[in-house]
Amino acid sequence: MAGQLPQHPGGNGIDVEVLDHAVTIRPMGEIDIDTAPALHRALSDALTHASAAKPVALDCSGLTFCDSSALNALLAARRAAQGTGTVIRLAAPRPQLQRLLEMTGARSLFPVDPDPPAGRQVRG
Repeated sequence: MAGQLPQHPGGNGIDVEVLDHAVTIRPMGEIDIDTAPALHRALSDALTHASAAKPVALDCSGLTFCDSSALNALLAARRAAQGTGTVIRLAAPRPQLQRLLEMTGARSLFPVDPDPPAGRQVRG
């Protein structure tokens, strides 16, 4: 059974898709100080549907830029997820995000999948 949560208002069109095996978040474009609150809300919503057996997959293939505000949203979600044993996975991160994670020492905190998760694919 799959479901789709509504898009978050004011939020960069961040889709949250609840599937049987994972909860997928698909942000698009830039995540910066103006749009990071939408990512934070999407991650919080995703965590309400996730569990140790149902990880959160952040499809990064549509992200063109992430700053420290995006990283802070990811780190806050990771802290919240740890309490329930939930894993937040980053799928198909672009080089800019990979560099941000490496420069800040956060790379080892998130499992990385080379390809976007199954489901709706980002068109580019």
